[in-house]
Amino acid sequence: MFIGSVLIASLTKITQIFKLPRIWELLGQISASLIIIKVGKLDISLLNLTYGGQIELGYLSIPFSLLFLVGFTNVMNMEKVQNHLILLLPCVSLVSLSILAFIMGDSFVSLAGICTCLTIIIILLYGYFSRKDFVGRTITSSIGFIIASLSFALLQISIVTIYIPIFTLALPFALYYLIHNKFTIIQSITISFLIAILFSVIIFVVPDYILGYLVVGLTIILVITQLSRRYRFI
Repeated sequence: MFIGSVLIASLTKITQIFKLPRIWELLGQISASLIIIKVGKLDISLLNLTYGGQIELGYLSIPFSLLFLVGFTNVMNMEKVQNHLILLLPCVSLVSLSILAFIMGDSFVSLAGICTCLTIIIILLYGYFSRKDFVGRTITSSIGFIIASLSFALLQISIVTIYIPIFTLALPFALYYLIHNKFTIIQSITISFLIAILFSVIIFVVPDYILGYLVVGLTIILVITQLSRRYRFI
């Protein structure tokens, strides 16, 4: 995961400096994802359903893994430099992932999530004292990749864990893009941050079988919104 993050950050920065086509960033994300899948031995061949059943992916295992990792890596992909407070949104996802991983007994995901969250807090403090807007694609793509990788690790345990990257990260970002022209940047981030917290609490209080219906239903709605450029964030 560390090697993949460095690779994504390096290629993103090189692409920006030399103004290369964005396809190089995508190739970097695919390469980083393949490192996770092949070197890290982390791919999904079986999806464990809420009701105890399983879906065997077979030959679709690697394509599904790539789609998951590259897709969620790009959820935070920013075209323009953003206010550093936008990093509050992935912070919520990382806290949720860490708590859920601790409950599930996955110490690596829990520890990695906490360390990444602490790193984001340091970046937030630097932004507060420097009073600069400096958060761009290099930082957001790297954080997105880490969240995607940690979520992917938990996905091996239960498909319901896909709820976290979708509804504590993707959905708040979609809301932010929808309202940021109607409110100030701080107001837009605050509203999205509160929504992220609300959805992060739901996963710990709602029974798994109800959460399963939420994941399916709201995911379909979220995918439909991506058909319109106005609401698109991936």
